[in-house]
Parts: sequence; C-alpha cells; structure tokens
Amino acid sequence: MGYVIGIDVGGTFTDAVALRPDGTMISAKTPSTPPDYSQGVLNGIDLLAEELKLPVDELLARTDHIAHGTTSSLNALVMGKVPSIGFITTKGHRDSIFIMNVEGRYLGRPQHELQDIMGQSKPRGLVERKLAREVTERVDRAGKAIVPLNEDEARQVIREILEEGVKAIAVSLLWSFRNRAHEQRLRELIHEQDPTVFVALSSEVSPRIREFARHSTTVMSTQIGPGLKLYLDDLETKLRNKGLRGALLVMQSAGGAIAASEAAASAITTIGGVLTGGVVGCAQLAEGLGHKNVIATDVGGTTFLAGIIAGGEPVRAAQTIVNQHPVNVPSLRVDAIGSGGGAIAWLDTGGNLHVGPLSAQAVPGPACYGAGGTEPTNTDANLVLGILPETGLLGGLRPIRKDLAEEAIRRKIAEPLGMTVEEAAAAIYAVQNAQTGDLLRKIVVESGYDPREFTVYAFGGAGPAHCAAYSAHIGVTNVVVPLGPVASAFSAFGLASSDIVLIREHSDPMTAPLDPARVAENFARLEAEVLQAMERQGIEVSRIILNREIDIRYGLQLEEVTTALAPGPITAETLEACVDEFEKQYARLFGEGSGFAGAGIHAITFRIRGRGVLEVNPKFETLERAPSADPSPAILTTRPVCLDGRKGFVDTPIYDYNALRAGHRISGPAVIQVPTTSVVVPDGMYGIIDETGVLNIQTQTNVSHINPQRSIAG
Repeated sequence: MGYVIGIDVGGTFTDAVALRPDGTMISAKTPSTPPDYSQGVLNGIDLLAEELKLPVDELLARTDHIAHGTTSSLNALVMGKVPSIGFITTKGHRDSIFIMNVEGRYLGRPQHELQDIMGQSKPRGLVERKLAREVTERVDRAGKAIVPLNEDEARQVIREILEEGVKAIAVSLLWSFRNRAHEQRLRELIHEQDPTVFVALSSEVSPRIREFARHSTTVMSTQIGPGLKLYLDDLETKLRNKGLRGALLVMQSAGGAIAASEAAASAITTIGGVLTGGVVGCAQLAEGLGHKNVIATDVGGTTFLAGIIAGGEPVRAAQTIVNQHPVNVPSLRVDAIGSGGGAIAWLDTGGNLHVGPLSAQAVPGPACYGAGGTEPTNTDANLVLGILPETGLLGGLRPIRKDLAEEAIRRKIAEPLGMTVEEAAAAIYAVQNAQTGDLLRKIVVESGYDPREFTVYAFGGAGPAHCAAYSAHIGVTNVVVPLGPVASAFSAFGLASSDIVLIREHSDPMTAPLDPARVAENFARLEAEVLQAMERQGIEVSRIILNREIDIRYGLQLEEVTTALAPGPITAETLEACVDEFEKQYARLFGEGSGFAGAGIHAITFRIRGRGVLEVNPKFETLERAPSADPSPAILTTRPVCLDGRKGFVDTPIYDYNALRAGHRISGPAVIQVPTTSVVVPDGMYGIIDETGVLNIQTQTNVSHINPQRSIAG
C-alpha cells in the first residue's frame, strides 16, 4: 500500500491529510485560492510533502489515490453562478419546471416563512423560458412508447437552442425512467449537430417518478457538469504533470467517492461531497471508540455542518433541497448554516445581533487577518476574548492582529449597542453557540432521536472552541474532540478513509403485498448496473458490498421512508418483513399512530447502494500515559480569557497539546492550544485525554464513565 491523500476544499481553507502506508497520518491547512481552487489543492500537497520530507513528485508517485471534495459546485448552485443551458421535455410539459408543482412555495423555507402565506413567492426559474423547449413524443406509465419521437421537430428544436450559444442541454421526458429510448435518441440527435455539447438525461441522472423533481435534478446537474469537468480535467493534468500515478477520486453526497473521469456525468451527486467527509471520518473514529450514536459537527471557516450517526450507521436522506428546488440525490444527511469562524456579525434595523450567514471567506477574511476585511467575525470575537493566541493561527503561519479585530467589533457592534468591545465579543460568542445548538436540536429531534442519547464529535478550525457550549445547550454530556494531526482537518481525513460508493435507483410504484418476482427483477438490473460502473472506476477494490433499499410510503401521505431489504433471496416473507420495518421507522419519525395502513402501503423507488472497499486502514498514534492525572506540566502560560459575558475575563491556563499525555484531566476554564485550532473547556466542565489523543469533554461534573485507556485498534 502507498500513500492516500484526502483534500477538503472549503470556502476559506483547504485541508489536506496524508495516510502513510502504515496508516498513521499527517495533515496540513492552507488558505483556499478562489477562483482557481486547484492552486490551494497543490499548495496543500506541497505542505504534506514538506512534512513527510519527500519531494512532491516522489510523494505523488507513491500515492495510491487522492480523494477530493469541493464545495465549488454547491456554491455555484446556491449563488446562481451557473451558465445558461437548454432544456428539452415532452410537449405540453415545459411549464412544469416553472410551476414547480406548488413545492416552490414551501420547500426549504423556515417555519416563520411558511406561516407568512401572503409573503411567499416562488424562486426564479432554473432555466430561461426561451431555452426550455418541447418535442412531440409520449411514453405511458408502463413504459410503452404510444407516440413516437418526432425527429424532424427535435432537430429543429435542438438547432434553435444551439443558436443561442448554450454548451449544455438537459433532457427530461415524461415517464422516461420507465423507457429511456427517446431520451437516448435525443442525445444522439444533439451530438449529430454538435458533438462537444454536454448532455444530461434524466433517465440516467434521476430515474425516479415525479417529473418536477426529476426535471430540477437533471437541470442542476447539467448546469454544474461542464464546469466540474473543466476543473477536474485541469486539476488532474496538473497532478499528473507533478508525478501522480494513482487515481483522482471525487467525494459524493452519498458518503463515498467516484473516479474523477466519471464525476461530471453525475455532477449533481458531488454537491454535498465535502460536507459528508466529516461524517465518514466520525463513523471511522466512532467504531474504534465504541460510540453508536454520534452527532458530527464541523465548524469551518464559512459554515457549521452537522450530521448524525445512529446505531453505528450515518443517517441518510433520499432527497435534498437547493434554493427551494428538490434534488433527487441519495446522501448522508448533513445540515448546514452559515455560522463558521468567518461568519460576519451584524445588526438588523431593530438592533438585534446576528452571526452569519454571510462569511468573510478566505478573501478578504476576518478583520484580524489584516488582508482588507473590515467586518467583525466569529474569529475576531474569539481573538478579543483570549480564546485564540495573539501569536497567530496555523502555528503562527497565519499572523493575526487583535487591534484590527477590536476596531471592527467596536465600529459595527459595540458602539451601536452601547457596549464595550469585550462585551460585544462575548455577545457574538454567545449568539454563535446558541444558534449552532438550536440547529443541532432541530436536526436530531426531527430525525426522531433524543439528543441526550448522543455523543457530540467536534472538529474543524473553529469547532473545538465552541463545542462544549453548543453540546451542553442540547443536553449532551460527552463531547469528543479528535486532536492530533487531524484536529482541524477531520473532513479531509474522512475523504482519505472513504470507499468507492455507487448508487443506482429506479422507480417502479407497486402496492403491498409486493410481487417478489417483480422486485427481484428490479434489483437484478440495478445490481448489474452498479457492478458495471465499479469496473469503470479505474481503481482496485478489495470487495464489493451491495445493499438493497426501497423507498416506501403510506397511501394518501407524502413522506417516503427509505427502508433496507435484507440480503438473500427475495420472497414474500422478506418483503413483508421490509414493510413491517417501514412501519416501525415511520412511527419513530412521525409518531405512533401517524401512519394509516388502511390506505395502502406503496413501494415507490428501488435502490442498490454499492460500496467498493479500498482497504484504507487509518491508525491513530498512541499517546504515552502520564504518571498522574495532573496536567500542569503541559501549561504553556496563563492569559485572561472570557468564556461567559456574565463572569468577564478570568486568568485561564493555556495548555500545549503536544505536552499532554493520556490520562491528563483538565478542569475548566481552560484552553488547549493545538497548532491548527484552540479547544475550550468551560468553567464547571472537565476534559480527559485518552490514549489516542482524543479529548473527552464532560459537560457535567461526573466524568467517571469516561475511560482514558480506551484506544483505537490500528
């Protein structure tokens, strides 16, 4: 085995992790480099090579694969910075993309907007009306072509779209998921006129029932596909020129990677890839620590991300929402708000303090960076409060200036509110902790779980500074901060340790009791598609694991629940057990008695989730045990730190993480200084270092259940 590299390209920082052949890890952090994010990737690899004391070309030559995650495609969709594309659908159905099946008035909206019916409006259409065109054809619900495709008309429509200068066309026809022949023929007709045009077919991108969601998914995949292809082609060329011999993989929303050469064809599956890396990393760590229920929290420079692991498995979703449009992408459920370290603090017209969602990002960055930023951010507040060292971030590689942070907070927050700068900074810190805690409570409870039964894992550059506060906010008593070389690059660690994941799905609505032969036929075809796709990945996998899922719902109700179908022969008995499991899950999610089997139970979409195991075995280095629980030998200094605006500044010990040993018990208030982050242990809480370098923060005084000797098997 050679090296494996994970690269997490965020809006503010690019994180890189390298797994050595023995499984041990190193990490690096460097500013992201918009608009050319590939330069930040190369800079991160340069830092890894420097840490390993290897020439860059030798490191890349000895690298088995690079797993890459980026938010650039998601950011492009969210901000609407996508090129114009063509859209072709069945005659009479063009306006469905604009009508939005009424969903545009409520999808993705907060509760207060849902209640303001008169104030609601639909978002701007995904495509320009003049570029949304129709062709004569019709396939019925059984997949029979009852009206042939009018090819002469289609050629004229294609010609008119191309004359508008578009370089990509989305094709989404009615009932195409039951018969894809007309869509495939349209692609051939498009390429007859221009072979360079990027074409996405709904029967390949999103073969699910319900035309609006299928249309929107196909359109958004088409909007980002060409740009993603250009970026990945350019990045791979640069990496090959620098000596890379292994594969370049791209992380997907489903929690696994796909070959870069295949990513653009299913571009929409990559939009949440970087968001899921941290959840994958947490699942790896949780398995070693023995935690079955975990809330994964990642506070980066731009966003606060949260995912759930329940019963040892990440919680998944069959659909997500982007700008009030549904996206049919099976994914790990990850919720995000703009509340990262660079989130800007601001006052509304009523004088109320908000933090985010706008971010200072990498350029110009927080005011304290001295790079032209003038808006106060979380990072500026943490510097003023003494949480961050004035010597700089990233072990001093990123100089910071407290005077600039104070000036930004004074002008924008303190003076308008009649506060001191320190009081305003404490208010920013409190708002950040409260709104992140509120998000955690919302997503855990909405998923049907009690947050008090979970452990919070905290990572990212700013996560360890806030985790104890937002965890206590929702009643969680134990917080795990994975320190060491991956302290603030945990998402990149998740990318490096991920497998190949490929998903194929197909809608074929049927009513229970389900027909075993028909179900078996669906899964046989999907399994064959997954296995063929695995062969195209260009990377050797040790084994392939196939999991079967069915999206099921009650008649007269809208919510579908993804339900696993047990491996083995598909029989009436196994299908009945699957339906029983659906009813149990539905009751847990929506409450006992909320389902009504008398209206019928319907299987809607069948799915195969294929995982190609890459046999990446990360190993956390074992720390030497301390002779006693007293951590005082690791104290670097003391400085005034304010963790509670009501108590003000308190002389607080600052610990050097590199001097801490397994068994050290740290009483709050305390700050642990790591080269890439700062960890806060508030007053009244305790932290214990275990043998893997993980810090367990107990948000209540009883820490007897924490085992400092627990370690992760290599």
